[in-house]
Amino acid sequence: MADLLSIGASGVRTYQTALTTTSENIANAGNASYVRRTPSIREISGGTGYNTSSPNGMGSSAFNILRSGNAYADQSLRTAASDLSRTEAGSVWLERIETALGSGQLSSRLTSFFAAGTALQADPTSAALRAGMLSAGSSVADAFGVTARALDDAAAELDGQAGQAAAELTRLNQAVLKVNQGLVRTAPGTSAMAGLMDQRDDLLQQMSALTDVDVKIDDYGRATVRAGGPNGPVLVDPRDASEVAYGRTGNNVAVAVRPPTGNPTLFAPDGGTLAGMVEGAQRIASNRDALGRVAKDLTETVNTLQAQGDDLKGVAGTDFFQSSATDPTSFTVKLTNGDKIAAAARAGGSRDATNLAALAGQRTAMGFESRVQGLVTDNAATLKQRRLVAEAQTTIRDGAITTRSELTGVNLDNEAVDLLKFQQAYQASSRVIQVAKETFQSILEIR
Repeated sequence: MADLLSIGASGVRTYQTALTTTSENIANAGNASYVRRTPSIREISGGTGYNTSSPNGMGSSAFNILRSGNAYADQSLRTAASDLSRTEAGSVWLERIETALGSGQLSSRLTSFFAAGTALQADPTSAALRAGMLSAGSSVADAFGVTARALDDAAAELDGQAGQAAAELTRLNQAVLKVNQGLVRTAPGTSAMAGLMDQRDDLLQQMSALTDVDVKIDDYGRATVRAGGPNGPVLVDPRDASEVAYGRTGNNVAVAVRPPTGNPTLFAPDGGTLAGMVEGAQRIASNRDALGRVAKDLTETVNTLQAQGDDLKGVAGTDFFQSSATDPTSFTVKLTNGDKIAAAARAGGSRDATNLAALAGQRTAMGFESRVQGLVTDNAATLKQRRLVAEAQTTIRDGAITTRSELTGVNLDNEAVDLLKFQQAYQASSRVIQVAKETFQSILEIR
């Protein structure tokens, strides 16, 4: 009789656990970070000892809560998300570069400057045309400054956001370390253990959105995470978490991992937002350098022609522009009077426009406008290509999410069936206890 009560009680406990687990599954059906749990139910053996020779079982036990995790699906999703984050972050800064390159209308201002020179060829003595060319040169100088400052503003904003991303990655490292520490203190096969593993996988997913990571899970469920691949620096392991920092020296940017002990290690992220930002910083610097070279070449070309010719009063020409090869924001017009434009060749007279004709030839040879327009066109083509890649990567990422959900997510139809099954089993176990009670009472009432 006692065995019957024990069997019923064990069934009640077992299916109460099963119902609780199923209820948790149903409650978290819309939670993308939640992995389905399943109670592992087994029969308690009757044994073969002196007082336990019954061939029948002694009830049941929910001895373990199984978590339907899938390491392959998790890794596939992390990789897909990391690739997409890099492309999306890179596209953001390509858009900023596109806006910056168009902000000063530099190409059209250069066209206006050379057009003013062509107009002055027709009447080199015209004060109005000389003033017009000087004004067009000032517009070119302003355009260089506006474009370069827009690129500088984009670089400063990128540095701020990259620093925030590095700080967020540091925070995630610390969070994963705390989960690692919690896993070794938690009983295996429990809902608490499954919850910590869910939290661990969610944190790893967030990390992969910032940089590409290589993840190894030990027997306790603790994660060792490396940045940039299996040979990269350790971000977090079962004992320590590293700090991640972003920095700039001139046009060079870098991401470093600083462990609690030891020296920092530089790494080049190949995925995630940080990779897109590093690429964006390099592109901003490259476009700014190209802009500086155009400014330098334009300055040298025009100033050389000025030195080779005479101004309206027959005096040797002086520098038209002043610029810095490394800082296109410092591009300025040095001439203060249109009469000082050296339109004529040396000793050519006030009606001569040989020098201006040479300027038109240098315009074609040096391709100033086409070089500026080439920056815009190249950036636009790259941005278009990245958007197409992002569309494909979005499809891959969505497919990885679907696959993971099918393998590890909650199916409400299945949960409904399990809920009904466990409810009936719980009721049956309760009935066993009731029958045992009634039978025992009947025996006691025998006279």
